[in-house]
Amino acid sequence: MTRILSLVAALVLAVPVMAAELGDDGLHKTDWMRDTFKDLREDLDEANAEGKRLMLIVEQRGCIYCTRMHEKVFPRPEIDAYLRENFFVVQINLHGDIEVTDFDGESLSEKAATRKWGLLFTPSILFLPEEVPEGQSAAQAAVALMPGAFEAGTTLDLLTWVNEKRYALDTDEDFQRYHARRIAERAAAKTD
Repeated sequence: MTRILSLVAALVLAVPVMAAELGDDGLHKTDWMRDTFKDLREDLDEANAEGKRLMLIVEQRGCIYCTRMHEKVFPRPEIDAYLRENFFVVQINLHGDIEVTDFDGESLSEKAATRKWGLLFTPSILFLPEEVPEGQSAAQAAVALMPGAFEAGTTLDLLTWVNEKRYALDTDEDFQRYHARRIAERAAAKTD
């Protein structure tokens, strides 16, 4: 009996963060997502006030790749903690009717906004700078786009690359080179 209780306790402790639940709209909901009026200018101001980066995550009902991210990637303790600490996350429904006010001042439904931004796949994640030039849309202002589901290492590296503003550094290390370097560093750390 002690062995069984020990096994159950080990299994419970091995899963520190639970996957997101589905909302009435069929999208995954996490407590690090912000429920806002979807006025992106206001969301950016609030993110800046908290010292966080604005991240727009576009998802849709029934998306198997969104489910994979919410079940396998986002719940990982290091990713969950990094998102909570560094990002102000606003969810957009690819087929939704809730009004979004884009940075350029245009108000339109979520589905019209995602079409305007040229987003075809879910999940798609737009990362915004701290300041958006007047007249630019979210897609035009984005410093990076994550078009689809990625593994945990790639996701964490992209979150870090954006948060550390590596896109703005005067260097030849774009995200792909940064990610390759991080993979090599992790591999070297395992062999040490």
